Amino acid sequence: MSTANIKTVVEEMIDSFLDENGYELVDVEYVKEGSNWFLRVFVDKEGGIDIEDCGRISEVLSIKLDENDPIKDAYFLEVSSPGAERPLKKPDEVRKAVGKHVFITTYEPINKLKEFEGTLLSFDGETVVVEIGSKQHEIPYAKVAGARLAIIF
Repeated sequence: MSTANIKTVVEEMIDSFLDENGYELVDVEYVKEGSNWFLRVFVDKEGGIDIEDCGRISEVLSIKLDENDPIKDAYFLEVSSPGAERPLKKPDEVRKAVGKHVFITTYEPINKLKEFEGTLLSFDGETVVVEIGSKQHEIPYAKVAGARLAIIF
């Protein structure tokens, strides 16, 4: 099974449990590091996620993975918070980040820049507006290569 298919199957397995318990699925990764495979599930909830939440989700997911056995390779399962610099992979996540400090990269230069770090002013589904200093940058969402929350130092 391809990495993309594994990601989709795992999302489908755990999605209803997460929804029913107030969790949000942020991302699923299935990656090889060295000689080991890792299945990483990143979850969040209002107020943040703690170690007990991660353990509970890991236990439920482990049972579902054992029952369905979609991954033939040996792997390590990790369930964790996406962290303070969580990725913004879906349009709804970008909308929720309005007013927060973000870091955005683009596939091609916009206003001669490919990296934008500043306050996310708005997102209408098609255009992301980021304020850097006193200048506003309008970025077509289709040209966003990556976005995440950013910590201000």
